[in-house]
Amino acid sequence: MDLRLRGSTVLITGGSRGIGAGTARIFAAEGADLILVGRDEAALAKSRADILAKSSVNVETARCDLSSGAAVAQLAEQFGPRINILINNAGAVPGGDLFAVSEERWREGWDTKVFAYVNMCRAFYPHLKARGGGVIVNVLGTGSLQKRFDYICGGMANASLDFFTETLGAHSPVDNIRVVGVSPGPVATERYRSITEQRLKSTPGMSLPKTAFGRIATPEELGQTIAFVASPRSAYTSGTIVTVDGGMSVRKYAPL
Repeated sequence: MDLRLRGSTVLITGGSRGIGAGTARIFAAEGADLILVGRDEAALAKSRADILAKSSVNVETARCDLSSGAAVAQLAEQFGPRINILINNAGAVPGGDLFAVSEERWREGWDTKVFAYVNMCRAFYPHLKARGGGVIVNVLGTGSLQKRFDYICGGMANASLDFFTETLGAHSPVDNIRVVGVSPGPVATERYRSITEQRLKSTPGMSLPKTAFGRIATPEELGQTIAFVASPRSAYTSGTIVTVDGGMSVRKYAPL
């Protein structure tokens, strides 16, 4: 299916690796130009090179600390007038229970994800409106559904962004803007592997929960969903969250 994304300009935060890089590859295959945002210049350059080796689209990169509101404002000033689609994907909230995550780490995690998403939407929304419309996709997470005590900081972050996405997306059609959430379960990324290894080391005898279809998702599978909901093929979708986890978050009997 042609998603009718050719000629679009898509800005993806966290575009250097994991879900962000996988999503970038999908958009590039559909003919969209890309702006990849992240902290690591070398990783951004590698992601750009990987895309250009397979696709003849324009790919730009921008190094930015999204925990800084001033940096986000500068990013929007530079790229806001040009983009049609914003993908908020960057940010890692620490695992650990209430007593394991310090206030400093808690605030740092929320600055890089919750407040970064809020600030990105606040900064880029007026530019999309001025262009006559556009799409914002927030990549969330199923931590808000699982109520895990050992991921309490992350689950709260997900829950707040769920509400933010649904509320903004309920209002945004008045400005011809769609806001949609995509909420992944376990995905084969460096971060997932790191968190899994940490849990196994910190909890002797712990076994990994069963996964759907006997595996976890690939970054490209998430990218395909993100590209579809951002495309004109999903033009009546706003204020909702698409969960991509093989049904695991609603399988109540799954082990914690």
